[in-house]
Amino acid sequence: MALKIRILPRWLVFLLDLFLVCFCLLLSRMLKLNFKWAEVDAGLRLMLAVVLVLNAALFYIFKSYAGIVRYTNLEDAQRLVMVNAIASFVYYVLNLFILRNGNFFTLQIVTINFLITTFVIIAYRLAVRYCFNFYKSLSQGGKMQKKKVVVFDTSADGLHIKKVMNSLPNGDMQVVAFLDDSFNTSGKLLEGIPIYGTNESSIAKLKTEGVELLILANKQIEKEKLNALVDACLAHGIRIQQVPAMRDWLNGKLDTQQLQNINIEDLLEREVIKIHNEAIYSELKGKKILVTGAAGSIGSELVRQLIQYRPSLIILCDNAETPMHEFHLEIQEKFKNINVKAYIGDIKDRQRMEHLFEIYNPQIVFHAAAYKHVPLMEDHPSIAVLNNVLGTKILAELSVANDVEKFVMVSTDKAVNPTNIMGASKRIAEIFTQSYFNDLIKDNENGEVHVTKFVTTRFGNVLGSNGSVIPRFKKQLQKGGPITVTHPDITRYFMTIPEACVLVIEAGVMGQGGEIFVFDMGEPVKIADLARKVIRLAGKEPDVDIRIVYTGLRPGEKLYEELLSTAENSRPTYHEKITIADVRQYDFSIVSRRVDKLIASARQHYTMETVYLMKELVPEFVSNNIAYEKVNAPSGQ
Repeated sequence: MALKIRILPRWLVFLLDLFLVCFCLLLSRMLKLNFKWAEVDAGLRLMLAVVLVLNAALFYIFKSYAGIVRYTNLEDAQRLVMVNAIASFVYYVLNLFILRNGNFFTLQIVTINFLITTFVIIAYRLAVRYCFNFYKSLSQGGKMQKKKVVVFDTSADGLHIKKVMNSLPNGDMQVVAFLDDSFNTSGKLLEGIPIYGTNESSIAKLKTEGVELLILANKQIEKEKLNALVDACLAHGIRIQQVPAMRDWLNGKLDTQQLQNINIEDLLEREVIKIHNEAIYSELKGKKILVTGAAGSIGSELVRQLIQYRPSLIILCDNAETPMHEFHLEIQEKFKNINVKAYIGDIKDRQRMEHLFEIYNPQIVFHAAAYKHVPLMEDHPSIAVLNNVLGTKILAELSVANDVEKFVMVSTDKAVNPTNIMGASKRIAEIFTQSYFNDLIKDNENGEVHVTKFVTTRFGNVLGSNGSVIPRFKKQLQKGGPITVTHPDITRYFMTIPEACVLVIEAGVMGQGGEIFVFDMGEPVKIADLARKVIRLAGKEPDVDIRIVYTGLRPGEKLYEELLSTAENSRPTYHEKITIADVRQYDFSIVSRRVDKLIASARQHYTMETVYLMKELVPEFVSNNIAYEKVNAPSGQ
C-alpha cells in the first residue's frame, strides 16, 4: 500500500523560503565578486539581516508560503515573482538612500539576485510537484488506468478545465489534447498538449490514440457546430460530456462525478430567438392577461415570458390542482413583485368561466388549455370535443361578451389534414374562432363597436413537454430499455418550449384578427434516429446495450406531420419564422349550428355520431383509426 504523503506545515515552508533567499543573496554576491571571500564577507551579516526581515514581512503579507507546494500553479509563481520584485526594489532603494555603499545592494547584485532567487524558489516548488506526481503515478500504476479525454475548446474555460482535471488528487481522467474549430490554433500546442481540429479526420485520429471522452468546456458553441461535433464523436465511439455551470460545482470545486451527459434537447435546440418588437411591450404592459392551461408545459412557459412585459395582472387558469399549486409557488418565489392570481377552473364549465371573467375582467386571453395526447383522444372522442371545442367556444364567447381585446389560441400541426380525433378537434376550434371573428367583423362594418381579435398559432411538438417522446425515452433508458418507437420512418418537427412561447407572444401581438400563424419548425427529425442518439449520448450502444423496439403506428397516428394542408398556402410576415396560412373560410352560421350539434352529441358520449359530425365539419379529416374509417361524412361535404 502506498504511503500517505503529508502536507508540509506552513511554518516550515516559510523558513525554507527564508533560507533560500539568504542562500541566493550569498550566491549572487559571490558571483559578482568573483568568489573573493574577503570582499563577499564585508557587510554580509547586515545584508542578510535586511533580507531576512524584509522577506519575512513580504512573505507574511502576500502569504506566499500558504499554498500547498505539491499543487503549485501559475498563480503561486506570479505571487512569488511579485514578492521578489518588491524585495529587489527595496534593496536598491536602501542602497541608494540609506546604506550609501556601492558594495552592498548594487544594481548588478540586485539584478543577479532577482534572477537567481526567482528561479530557485519557483524551481524547488515545481520539483516537489513533479516528484509528487511521479510518486503518485507509480503508486497508482497497478490500480487505475486513467481515461484519456480531450477538452473543447482552447479558451480560458478549456484551459481551466484541463488544469482542474489533471490535478485532481484521485482523478481517473487525463486530458491529452484540446479540440478547437479555429484554423489558427489547429496543429499547435497549449501547455504542452496538442490542439486538434474538429473535423472527421481529427476525431478519427484521437480515437486511434485511445481517447474515450470529449469534455465540452464551452456551452456557447453554435448548435450547428455542436451537432456536427457530437455526430463525429458518436460515429467513432467517443462519449461526450459537459461541465456544469461553475455555480453548481460542489464546494466550488469540480469533480469527475459532476460531468454531465449532453441532453438531446441541447442538440435539437435552435439558436435563441431575439425579439426586438417594441409593440409587444406597448400591447402587454399594464394589461390583465388570462392564460388557460397555465400549469401545463406551454401555459407555464407563456406565463414566465409574459411576466417580463410587466402586465398589471396574470390570471392562471387550470383544472389540475397539484401542478397549479406548485407552479403558483414557483412564480411567487421567483417574481415577488408580479401580481399573479391562481384560479382553479374547468374551461368546459361556463358558469365557472363567467365567474372568472366577472372577477378579473381580462383584457388579453392566451388559450393554451387542451387535451393533446393522440392515443387517449382516439379512445375518447367525446371528451376531446368537449374540452378542445366546447372549452374554446365558451372562452371565445365570454371574451367577446366581456370586450377582451385579443384572444390568442394555441393550436397544433396535427390540425392540418387531421388523421386523428385530437387533430380534428383542434381544427374545429380553429374553424370556430376564425369564422366567429369574421362574422363579428361583418356585423360591425362601420366599426362602431369594439371587436375581439381572434388569433391562432399553429406549431408542432415541443421538446420536454409533459408526455412528449424525449422524456419517455429517458425513462425507458433509466430502466435499461427497451426504447419503443412506433415506426422506423416516423418523423416529427420539434421546437423548444421557450422558442414556441416566444413566437406565440410575437404572433399574438402581430395578429389583427382571423389569422392562423404557422411557425417555422426547422427540419423534421426521424424518431428512430432520435432514439439512437439518446442511447449513444448515454454511453450505450443501440441494439447492443439498449434495444429499440418498433410497436407499430398507434390509431390515428401519422408518419409525417404537416404545417399546411395541400389546399393551403402561406404568406410571409415581418418575422422570418412566422407565416400566415391562407385557409378555407367558413360561414359562421353553418359552423355554429354544426358545432352545437357536435357538442350535443359529445355530451351524450355518442362515439360514432360524434366522429361523424367531426368529419362533417372537417372534410379533410380522414381517420387512420380502423374503428372510425367506416364513419364517413356525407358526400359533397
